[in-house]
Amino acid sequence: MIQTDHDIHSWQRSDSYLHLLLYIRRLGESVVGAELRAADQKIETEEAIGQILVLLEELESWIDDIPPQASPQRYGNLAFRDWGKRLEERCEALLGPLFPEGSRKVVPHLKPYLMTSFGSFVRIDYGTGHELSFVVFLLCLHKLGLLPDEPEADKSTVLDVFVKYLHLCWKLQDTYKLEPAGSHGVWGLDDYSFLGYYWGSAQLKENLNAKPSSVLQVPLPSRPSDLYTLSIARVRSIKSGPFHEHSPQLYSIASSVPVWSKVNSGLLKMYEAEVLSKRVVVQHLPLGEPLMPFSSNNLQTPHYSDTSRHTSNQASRINVVPPLGGSNLLPPLRQVPRTPSHAMPGLTSPFMGSSGGARFTVSRAAGRGNIPGAMGPREVEAPLASTTMGPPPTLTGNTMSHPSVKGGDHTNVENGTSERENQTGKGED
Repeated sequence: MIQTDHDIHSWQRSDSYLHLLLYIRRLGESVVGAELRAADQKIETEEAIGQILVLLEELESWIDDIPPQASPQRYGNLAFRDWGKRLEERCEALLGPLFPEGSRKVVPHLKPYLMTSFGSFVRIDYGTGHELSFVVFLLCLHKLGLLPDEPEADKSTVLDVFVKYLHLCWKLQDTYKLEPAGSHGVWGLDDYSFLGYYWGSAQLKENLNAKPSSVLQVPLPSRPSDLYTLSIARVRSIKSGPFHEHSPQLYSIASSVPVWSKVNSGLLKMYEAEVLSKRVVVQHLPLGEPLMPFSSNNLQTPHYSDTSRHTSNQASRINVVPPLGGSNLLPPLRQVPRTPSHAMPGLTSPFMGSSGGARFTVSRAAGRGNIPGAMGPREVEAPLASTTMGPPPTLTGNTMSHPSVKGGDHTNVENGTSERENQTGKGED
């Protein structure tokens, strides 16, 4: 597991980090132009997808069996620990049917990823690190050959499995009053999750008729067609007050970024900086041999096969040496070309290029638990008109103008403090 800054340094340069990032991007590419399934829609899925959905339905049924405790509790409901205890007791029995009889030796290695996918049973909280654990769980299933190396399987992984997982986590949060884990407060993107926004923006990024500002409309569609709008609807359902006050990051993206493709690329850079490269997030991820090695002493070298000339629709492939004994169970991951600029903690906004705009710090705690510049200098410019929690913009013709806000538009990207100090008198660590 990751415990030190040196571990973060090794993690960022490991094959496991690369495979995880490629897998997240690959799943995003699989849902471009796709819509969420209707609740009553009949679909044909891979057998493994169906088995994972059955597993998640079983976990959801436990919530009815384990109601929240009635006694007043300040931070989360202790019944969540009972739910977690049942998961620990039955986890291997749930995972076993996913694999053929002779391949179940991998189940103990998968168990930690599923166990950490739904929140902390000690702190009774949930955050992006737990969401990441579930994605690593899916990646391991892909590596082991359970999830096929096919576009339709990737699409179903997002539209069926991840959506089901989100609804389960929302039910857990509502029932057991889970606290946000490591939340940045109103200055975070979301108190609990992230990938719904990234994959949702991927669904919309080639839709030239859809604009990011559409999520500011009230009311939102009762049945959202994409994960981004679904996630926004979730935020609106659990928070009160003006949207620009309780979710200024989401509001700034919606009001300042012109197209979904920019939102999508910016969110991936932010995810790398705020989740994958944050020690306080990934330190709880059960990384290590045999499925997710990251130590610089035993890294596996990916083999890139350049078969013929690649067209724009053909990506190079990575053949990973299997960590488990026996036959090669690991199908190759398609490598997605990596853009040259990625935001790192403490640098400026990842959403726009040279169009100017306000600067803001990607991380509220710049550099904390990270290796600054570990992936190389990657500063990009920001699109946000203001990082302050000001009133919503007023519409003037076809343009959106922002009222002037005291304090200026710039933040100190070296130490992570912002111009909010001008209004509040102090910055937050």
